Amino acid sequence: MRLLSGLIPRPGISLGLMTVLLLAPCASRAQEAPSPGGPPPPSSAASQQESEDSPVATLKVQTNLVNVYFSVRDKNGYITNLKKDDCSIEEDKVPQKIKNFTQEKNLPLTIGILLDTSGSQMHVLPLEQESGAQFLKDVLTPKDEAFLISFDVNVDLLADYTNSSREIKRALDKAQINTGAGSGSVTGNGAARGTLLYDAVYLAANDKLKQEAGRKILVLLTDGGDQGSQETIKTAAEAAQKANAIVYVILIADRGFYSGFGMGFSGDSDMEKLAKDTGGRVINVGNDGKRLEAAFAQISDELRTQYLASYTPTNEKQDGTFRKLQLTCQKDQKVQARRGYYAVADASEDQ
Repeated sequence: MRLLSGLIPRPGISLGLMTVLLLAPCASRAQEAPSPGGPPPPSSAASQQESEDSPVATLKVQTNLVNVYFSVRDKNGYITNLKKDDCSIEEDKVPQKIKNFTQEKNLPLTIGILLDTSGSQMHVLPLEQESGAQFLKDVLTPKDEAFLISFDVNVDLLADYTNSSREIKRALDKAQINTGAGSGSVTGNGAARGTLLYDAVYLAANDKLKQEAGRKILVLLTDGGDQGSQETIKTAAEAAQKANAIVYVILIADRGFYSGFGMGFSGDSDMEKLAKDTGGRVINVGNDGKRLEAAFAQISDELRTQYLASYTPTNEKQDGTFRKLQLTCQKDQKVQARRGYYAVADASEDQ
């Protein structure tokens, strides 16, 4: 992983994001049962000597399966009765044969909540804490997991993987606005230190979600503005795509914060790119608590109506290139799915 300067954890915070995660290779030992009436098996000593003298045969298993999680809507709402023949997938404009097609409302879910705790969120943080806690209480089941990251002038892991909504709520309640005023901040007190939004997305996707299987989502509560990240919107989106994580962005901010300091507001277009590239979407709630609750309800509804389509690509090259995906279903139905994936050298089932 990349080591990012300036990511100084607050006292008592676990350094989960700064841990290098090693993934074990996918391999299984080939074994054969002894033939009936054959000679007795060799002694353990002989077996040990033989294993030292000759290599053990292994069967390397490589799964080149692309998984696409998606939801489908029409003018009446989400569609929940689609069949495999109702949809089609193209990779770089080449039709693909769908192998598996299921509705995945009961598949285990991993949720990362990314909470903007920069100065611009000062007046909306209590709304985020309350609505975010209720969302996780409604969505999390015993087989699901969630974690919480805050980002401002630092990126901090406030709560590691847990299926306890109460534990996440306690961490949410402890979150505080941090402008980094002691070393300069965006509020005009010295040189700006920034809001490390892109760094937070990259770390959450690459260090927390990439090794996880199944459905994975990131929910960003932010005004969409980034200042000071080493990562870019491009590398952050790539990390999310490589982790097969869907990004939902809830745009929430006290826009008066910016005008009060003579600052313009930007970031909406970048958030649109991040969400659409990964199969999510942006929901703008302003600073309205009711709209924030409705946004979480929309995300919850989508998670209950998701499908999974899997296929083996006709292009078998694992060259790390980006492959564009186009998933379509029936006429007048809007499909929400990621725009592509990276054909990484070591293919995995969660490609």
